Amino acid sequence: MVAKADILLPCAALVLLTAIVWVRMYVVRIAEIGEKQLDPQSVRNSVLGAGALERVEAADNFKNLFEVPVLFYALCASLAAWDHVTPFFVVGAWLFVALRALHSFIHLTYNQVMHRFYAYAAGTVLVFAMWAVFAFQLIAQRAT
Repeated sequence: MVAKADILLPCAALVLLTAIVWVRMYVVRIAEIGEKQLDPQSVRNSVLGAGALERVEAADNFKNLFEVPVLFYALCASLAAWDHVTPFFVVGAWLFVALRALHSFIHLTYNQVMHRFYAYAAGTVLVFAMWAVFAFQLIAQRAT
């Protein structure tokens, strides 16, 4: 038997990943500003920062964690609210989190674009597929 809370644990794991990337972003950013002796005001936005900062992978990855994952969080909350939490969705949610963690690992380490893209694309397709299954379940439920 699957409980509603089972779908929220992967959400918590993704929040933890986001927090880890956030910490790394600030550690790297503050270190680079210090090493280059930059006035923090000189990198106050992404346009100015692009010319002065070189190590932007963590910042880029942090932004990525607020793109497709928003659809994931909405799906998990909807599944719990509509009482549609099943093993399929729980396994899919954990797989999505694993793919996002892989994407972040690649992005923050060796940053090979095609490897990163495969993880990103697989996770995105997975979320769209999970949304499609959920939508069909809702439609079927309304028809009965």
